[in-house]
Amino acid sequence: MTGDGMFDLRLAQDARDLAAAQRLRYRVFVGEMGSDGPLVDHQAELERDEFDDICDHLLLIDRRRDPARLEDVVGVYRLLPGDRLAPGQRFYSEQEYDLTAIRATGRRLLELGRSCVHPDHRGGAAMMLMWNALADYVLERGIEIMFGTASFPGTDVVGLAEPLSYLHHNHLAPPSLRAIALPPDRAAMDVLPVGAVDRRAAMQATPALIKAYLRLGGFVGDGAFVDHAFNTTDVLLVMDTAHMSAKHREFYIRRHEGQA
Repeated sequence: MTGDGMFDLRLAQDARDLAAAQRLRYRVFVGEMGSDGPLVDHQAELERDEFDDICDHLLLIDRRRDPARLEDVVGVYRLLPGDRLAPGQRFYSEQEYDLTAIRATGRRLLELGRSCVHPDHRGGAAMMLMWNALADYVLERGIEIMFGTASFPGTDVVGLAEPLSYLHHNHLAPPSLRAIALPPDRAAMDVLPVGAVDRRAAMQATPALIKAYLRLGGFVGDGAFVDHAFNTTDVLLVMDTAHMSAKHREFYIRRHEGQA
């Protein structure tokens, strides 16, 4: 993987790289969103969990920042290929969703998670650079289905009625790829009937990452999951790379072939 001007893009290579990723995750998920968890290290300011050691961690590195202080990583994407799991081992998402339909496809799976960008780099090129690097990763490994939870801040499902209802009515996954939110923290997404949803208001209330998945032809699972520990309301996003929009698929393939 390469970079662009001031940035480098690569997978984490050692313990320092992982700690820098966990430091950024702490800033965003704990500092900004009020999240917590049993393995979060508040003293060292590291957001971590039991899945980190078996995942790849895609890093966006700002060369101007101090690596000794773990400040150089300004973007993170955690990647878990399905063939990395031991027999009987679960994906992270299976704490919140029944993935039986997705697993039953028998296709090459990639779980995406813990995506975040430093506040200084939001709204710029950072996320696009990371998406381009993710495309390379997917193409090189022959990934066929990508999925993962994405979050709305807060746990007020009624306050999120507009965007959740819009996603359910317009982007629900087909039965063959439909994950199902698990009780007891499952929440219905079709809070409002179709005719009562304002598309513009719904899109304005939808986080940029979720909108990016939708532009690539992504779907959502059945039901939201209210994650009280993370102070979020999660949806399960899934994308079949064979059915992603032709525009983006051609761009990814052309870019990949140009680097071969």
